[in-house]
Amino acid sequence: MAFPAGIGIVDTMIGFPSPDMKDTYRFITRQTKDRQSTDEFEFPVEYMFKDVPDKELTRSDDPVAITIAEMDHWGIEKGMIGVGGGPLREITERALGQHPDRFIGSVNVDPNRGMKDVGYIQKAYEQWGVRAATVFPAGTFPQVPINGKQMYPLYAKCCELAIPIFVCAGVPGPRVKFAPQHVELIDEVMFDFPELVFVTRHGCEPWTDLAVKLMLKWPNLYYSTSAFAPKYYPKDIVDYANTRGADKVIYAGYFPMGLSLGRIMTELPNVAFKDDVWPKFLRENALRVLGLTPSLAV
Repeated sequence: MAFPAGIGIVDTMIGFPSPDMKDTYRFITRQTKDRQSTDEFEFPVEYMFKDVPDKELTRSDDPVAITIAEMDHWGIEKGMIGVGGGPLREITERALGQHPDRFIGSVNVDPNRGMKDVGYIQKAYEQWGVRAATVFPAGTFPQVPINGKQMYPLYAKCCELAIPIFVCAGVPGPRVKFAPQHVELIDEVMFDFPELVFVTRHGCEPWTDLAVKLMLKWPNLYYSTSAFAPKYYPKDIVDYANTRGADKVIYAGYFPMGLSLGRIMTELPNVAFKDDVWPKFLRENALRVLGLTPSLAV
């Protein structure tokens, strides 16, 4: 169960410090109603995280350099970042353009935009070489469930381009309704799109046992550990990775949104993964799912 050194970690959820957190997450708080979310919190789930990265990071003139320095310090070779609209668009596009060896693009999509975002996936694929799409069902406005009809053109496009889609599942941290992210909804999507590579984000709680059952059932369904400090990784998921799911569980962090890389990497060695699971969890599964070969990832 020893944590391997020098493995070249691939982090499937990383980002850049934002000088204005409220503006960055306005796409979520536009639908929240409680006073803390709308008025007090800079980050809509800060009530859940006690180790939010140092806000001094947001005062840097070069957010890309800050993230790369953190990656270098903690042994992260590549990080997957979201591209699309919003306040950080220029930063993410610059990162992909200047550091293609360090960053992998994923295109953030909203099913409410219909065919516009189907076309946007194609554009991002051609312009930035994105290797995935990402969607936050409970964060869409109006909300669209995982199996909603508006989602299906996005799923079809990902199948056409042979790229995975990363989808938040389980009760969301922001104070929005969770019904769109019930894990049982994934079953219908996998039935209708057996070619689709579907990766869950943000834990699948409280239905991790169901997530494991569905991963056993559907070959192209995966789980990523985003937004969870390692000491809180669900036992169902750790047990699954150590038995039949070594190829199905993928590392993802949450820097700089809610977790510092220091906390993540300090806690990771205490996770009870078997020796043969670590390389797959930290690197190999991500490279395979994202369609990157080890030779391309050097």
